[in-house]
Amino acid sequence: VLLVNVGGKYYGIGAICKHEEWDLSEGTLEDTKVICAGHGTVWDLNTGVGEFDEPLENEPLYDVKAEGGYLYVRRRA
Repeated sequence: VLLVNVGGKYYGIGAICKHEEWDLSEGTLEDTKVICAGHGTVWDLNTGVGEFDEPLENEPLYDVKAEGGYLYVRRRA
């Protein structure tokens, strides 16, 4: 799971790119989008949808809650 803090809000998304299995933590962050370092697939942290020239399976999303100095992560249904 890749955890990202954007403006004080936490997001959780699958950490391995569905295109060619690159580690998304090696990519870059632009607002609420993660750009894979491998081939530039752009993953939306709100929807899990990847923007690429071929259809890709969505990345799983996770709800993240910060409480008492801990982060609680739960996969979305």
